[in-house]
Amino acid sequence: MKTLLIDLNKCTGCYACQVGCKDEHCEQSWMPYAEAQPETGQFWMRVDEQERGKRPHVKVTYVPTPCQHCADAPCMKAAKDGAVYRREDGLVIVDPKKAKGQKAIKEACPYGAVYWNDLLDIPQKCTGCAHLIDEGDTITVPRCYDNCVHGAISWGEESDLDLEGAERLHPEYGTTPRIWYKGLPKRFIAGRVYDPIEKEVVVGATVTATGEAGTFTAQTNWIGDFWLRDMPEGDWEVTIESAGKKKSIKVSTTEEDVGLGDVPLS
Repeated sequence: MKTLLIDLNKCTGCYACQVGCKDEHCEQSWMPYAEAQPETGQFWMRVDEQERGKRPHVKVTYVPTPCQHCADAPCMKAAKDGAVYRREDGLVIVDPKKAKGQKAIKEACPYGAVYWNDLLDIPQKCTGCAHLIDEGDTITVPRCYDNCVHGAISWGEESDLDLEGAERLHPEYGTTPRIWYKGLPKRFIAGRVYDPIEKEVVVGATVTATGEAGTFTAQTNWIGDFWLRDMPEGDWEVTIESAGKKKSIKVSTTEEDVGLGDVPLS
């Protein structure tokens, strides 16, 4: 089975994958797999950008999100007359002719990866560049992979890819997505510790977050910053200790990452 492995640790948010997809599919029809992608409103390789935390402790993550070519694809279940089918290599295809008027196909995708073309009255999405895969003599890889200059996207047989530590995007959707990711963002708690009496940052303070999901520890660096990374969602008691001084803070990462800003230790 063919698939993509997307390593977010290497992704810089350059959008080259998204641009490559547009270049390949806009103003070009690749039947029987796809009519031309509109220049605006559709991103078959969509790069989701998310700003996390609170200034000055902010991280920006980029998650390329094409069709996940799910093993249990909701779009296939919603389609009538075989309008959505799976190829032998695993790619899920929306038949442009059979899918005409079937807006339920678009609405069924929990990833928002299926788009509706009002002009043509059809649902459209990533095809895995099936037309290129079928050529077999020149370009035989998807354009998003071919355009990625940072090596963040790998393409090939699932059994040949290095999937150690890889995860699926939103497995809770229950669709068994077949696109794999490394470095999917986890929650963080960050802050800067300072001594309000000495009016100096505190270097080397021990910061510990304790909750039902476990314990996470970090130390403040030379500017007093600490980062508790790769945390699950949950409620935490964050304890900061240095030179006999101690402070505890209740923090929740249930809804979002937490930037505490400047934290006085006195």
